[in-house]
Amino acid sequence: MRITPKKIMSAIVIVLFLFLTMLLSSTNWQGGIPVLNYHQINDEAHNALTVSTPEFEAQMKYLAENGYHPITTEELANYLEKGASLPEKPILITFDDGYIDNYKNAYPILKKYNLKGTIFIITDYLNVYPNYLTWEIAQEMQDSGIIDIQCHTMTHVELSKLDSYEEVRHEALDSKKAIEAHLEKDVHSIAYPCGSYDDTVLAVVREGGYRTAFTVNYGLDNPGDNPYTLNRIPIFGCISHSFLRFKLRIIFTPLFSHLNNLRLFLLKNEHDTAARCGLVP
Repeated sequence: MRITPKKIMSAIVIVLFLFLTMLLSSTNWQGGIPVLNYHQINDEAHNALTVSTPEFEAQMKYLAENGYHPITTEELANYLEKGASLPEKPILITFDDGYIDNYKNAYPILKKYNLKGTIFIITDYLNVYPNYLTWEIAQEMQDSGIIDIQCHTMTHVELSKLDSYEEVRHEALDSKKAIEAHLEKDVHSIAYPCGSYDDTVLAVVREGGYRTAFTVNYGLDNPGDNPYTLNRIPIFGCISHSFLRFKLRIIFTPLFSHLNNLRLFLLKNEHDTAARCGLVP
């Protein structure tokens, strides 16, 4: 599709409109709870899902030195459901999949800065693949009080693409039972693989006893939000995970979430060039 100057100008106008709307209508620019979303932390893989160990430490040091207080998924649920109090500048640090480097690299850094994190594990991968956690390591981290283990399904299948209600139940609920059996703990939170969900998935996680469920949608979380479609801030999705990019995502999430929605809208309507103009850092 041919991109004309008029179409590009229209996109720019939309961006400026969203920016001004937020500045004028938002009474709290940084309102809402930020939920950081990591995957791998290592110095070998150079891909969109991996943050280097030194970069991760710089980010955690920044949080610790700037008054952020990590919370758990249970504390977030209590806040969203009951209005329970939270510490000043609360933040939830999450990791998807359950990579072994979360234990080798991220876990010591979290301990060093007295921070807490949540790891959403793929239960069928533990004790099977060498680049994923074992149940013994998961138990060690859970017992430490630094890490809370929660659910990322059995096999990381996109739940909305499954054919039956029973398949969704198996992936979402049998994985919950597996964690509860192995670690003797309550599992009340799930992260959807690829952020994928539909009405059937929402019904299953609600009926299955989950209190919160996380997408990969860009944004903050507030009281009144649907607890089964919670937002996160992706600390992935680019090859260069610079510290500046991290700070911008933390500080300007409300703006970037709107810009990301605009980018998705442009892609959906085949305005590929405009969508790739670096709207979200």
